[in-house]
Amino acid sequence: MKKILLGLSGGVDSAVAAWILKEQGYDVTCAFMRNWDSAANDDILGNPTLDEEICTQEQDYNDAKAVCEILGLPLLRADFIEEYWQDVFMTFLQEYRRGRTPNPDILCNKYIKFSRFIEFGRAQGFDLFATGHYAANAVYQGQPVIARPKDTQKDQTYFLAQIGRNIIGNVVFPLGSLDKTEVRKIAEQLSLGVARKKDSTGICFIGERDFRAFLSNYLPMKPGRIINIPDKRIVGEHKGVLYYTIGQRKGLDIGGTGPYYVIGKDVERNELYVTDEAHTEWLYSDTCDLIDMNLHTDLPDRIECTAKFRYRQKEQQAVLVRDDHGYHALYPQGVRSVTPGQEAVFWLGDILLGGGVIDRIYHNGTDLEEAIKQQRP
Repeated sequence: MKKILLGLSGGVDSAVAAWILKEQGYDVTCAFMRNWDSAANDDILGNPTLDEEICTQEQDYNDAKAVCEILGLPLLRADFIEEYWQDVFMTFLQEYRRGRTPNPDILCNKYIKFSRFIEFGRAQGFDLFATGHYAANAVYQGQPVIARPKDTQKDQTYFLAQIGRNIIGNVVFPLGSLDKTEVRKIAEQLSLGVARKKDSTGICFIGERDFRAFLSNYLPMKPGRIINIPDKRIVGEHKGVLYYTIGQRKGLDIGGTGPYYVIGKDVERNELYVTDEAHTEWLYSDTCDLIDMNLHTDLPDRIECTAKFRYRQKEQQAVLVRDDHGYHALYPQGVRSVTPGQEAVFWLGDILLGGGVIDRIYHNGTDLEEAIKQQRP
């Protein structure tokens, strides 16, 4: 009987994944990851008075324990608070300080769930691992890869783009052939208390919070000018240039006609740049440079595929190119609000190819960040 370690979050998805693995004949052990502790992190920061909401992780742990009791499975606890702080949260803050918009869930999967957790499991004698992600196992060109799940509405392969290819063959995704409705139905049939538990939607492991208020605890707000690039006019005051992202429309607090959209920002000058409805061409790019590229399989230097440049975005036709300067994505049809710091993720059909961090964006060969700065007053 093969031993397997499952990351059990206290939610319905990983709970049903545990049952599936047991039914498939695996010797299943579950582990709950503890990755965020407000008090401990406040001590690291040297400020124990941060106004944060109480994390729900203890309730999640109790839910995980209840699942294991019903399923008759052992439950371990894995503590990655320091690793999460150093590898995920500090990287997250550093990128925000640069005026970029990182994806914490991708960082969490890269550094914690599919790195530190696997190191922990191997030290416990496990070679196989599983999670409750909506993804599927597949083979491409003789190599184990990750593929889209049956439930395309819950597809989480975007967040798995930075997983190292060396561990993909040791990871099992039990929910690949199920949709969310089926998962909840199984949980109800098993009388699991998490059957109707709400899906988590907040920052990975930190939970649901007022994001701007939470971030201001670590990156203090500094008001500055909002400039409408087309007419070089000051149209308002932002609360802190770091808190806005390309394409953002809501929450700008700009009076008058509108709407306005964020097209850029200058951290050093503490200025936020917007455009109005008549000049949305500033929002479109057709090429981007990529850094920290991670591929799950060997690819030619040029491949036609599909891409997403943020999770909640329509999939786009793209060409992934590698040359002497690195990797680039080409999308001549033009895509709106491609944002430096976000992850560009690529698929070939249902096969996840990998992804990279968006570094610079261009339109018709022009660096949009530099072009916007040239237009400011």
